[in-house]
Amino acid sequence: MKNFVEELKWRGMLAQIMPGTEEYLNTHLVSAYLGTDPTADSLHIGHLCGIMMLRHLQRCGHKPYLLVGGATGMIGDPSGKSQERNLLDQDTLYHNQEAIKKQVSKFLDFDGTEPNKAELVNNYDWMKDYKFLDFVRDIGKHITVNYMMAKDSVQKRLNGEARDGLSFTEFTYQLLQGYDFLYQYEHYGVRLQLGGNDQWGNMTTGTELIRRTLGNDAEAFCLTCPLITKADGKKFGKTESGNVWLDRNRTTPYAFYQFWLNVSDEDAERYIKIFTDLDKETVDALIAEHRQDPGRRVLQKRLAAEVTTMVHSKEDLDMAIAASNILFGKATKDQLAQLDEATLVDVFKDVPHYELGKDQLGQKAIDLFCQDGWDIFPSKGEMRKMVKGNGVSLNKEKLTAFDQPVTAEDLIDGKYLLVQRGKKNYYLITVK
Repeated sequence: MKNFVEELKWRGMLAQIMPGTEEYLNTHLVSAYLGTDPTADSLHIGHLCGIMMLRHLQRCGHKPYLLVGGATGMIGDPSGKSQERNLLDQDTLYHNQEAIKKQVSKFLDFDGTEPNKAELVNNYDWMKDYKFLDFVRDIGKHITVNYMMAKDSVQKRLNGEARDGLSFTEFTYQLLQGYDFLYQYEHYGVRLQLGGNDQWGNMTTGTELIRRTLGNDAEAFCLTCPLITKADGKKFGKTESGNVWLDRNRTTPYAFYQFWLNVSDEDAERYIKIFTDLDKETVDALIAEHRQDPGRRVLQKRLAAEVTTMVHSKEDLDMAIAASNILFGKATKDQLAQLDEATLVDVFKDVPHYELGKDQLGQKAIDLFCQDGWDIFPSKGEMRKMVKGNGVSLNKEKLTAFDQPVTAEDLIDGKYLLVQRGKKNYYLITVK
């Protein structure tokens, strides 16, 4: 079996590690958990580093637990946040949990027969009947306020980073997260907590609680991955339109593929280690090939292909590449028709858009595409000249006559017309 810590090190996925953790991993089959928030019914790529840690853990022979924070999701974690998050109801939390498990199932084996098959747990299950008086008596007495106040996440909120200070609800978060570790330690044999580096304070509260509750001989460890940023220091995984989600209904596979395809050379060298399963020899060879001719974007193409296939499917990757070719290369009307509506709109989201009433169909192309206020062609004369020179396409087919009628049969997905002028100028018309 591979050495889990060594695997994280060469991939740039190790930030902090408690003394003794690596030795323990090398001598035991270790159960380890990583917590995630069920605040949405999809993870986004900001969660991927943690999920990849669990994936590598399982591949190294250890047992991963994914903890969905149903209880803590009702409260909110102050770490790295400037304000309290919205609280969720139980039905929403359960829906989100099931959606998240389905996504993570592409990374972890939950259904195998091996001792290290993955498990999903929800801290709501052990917190929902825990009475407040029992909690403060059993758990609260072990951790001092001084200890809790010293945490960076608390200090930052108290020192002016939050508009409204720090609520008692959020202040108790680290105690609840600490109890999660203790509960899993006692009931599932979990000995290691994984997380992002901003969670280090909450995670060490857990190891401290275990030792104060069960004694100094209790073996509990923490290991964090760095917070992933872009080369320019900006937050990773954000675009102008928001998060890049794993759910295809929030971010289409095409847009997902394009995100990875467009990362910088410097970021691609880091990301291909963190977000793929490729071994060191393959990664080193790809980096060397890319550096010889960066213009071919070998790294970005392989990165985008690997991550899109892992999160979505090979079929989705093929569609994303085909969609890219429609905009940037040669494509046929059939290939255009194979795109689903969300992908079609995504591909052409940055081109000029126009709207047309269905009652206008049946007109000649020259009358339809040269309307007042439309900038597809400078004039009808210019359109005639371009059609004669084979410079105009409708839905990726050359327009052979400027007076050709445009009918409902020409519509893509029953509502779109794609006009192309020259090689690079596209116009999307929505027919309503």
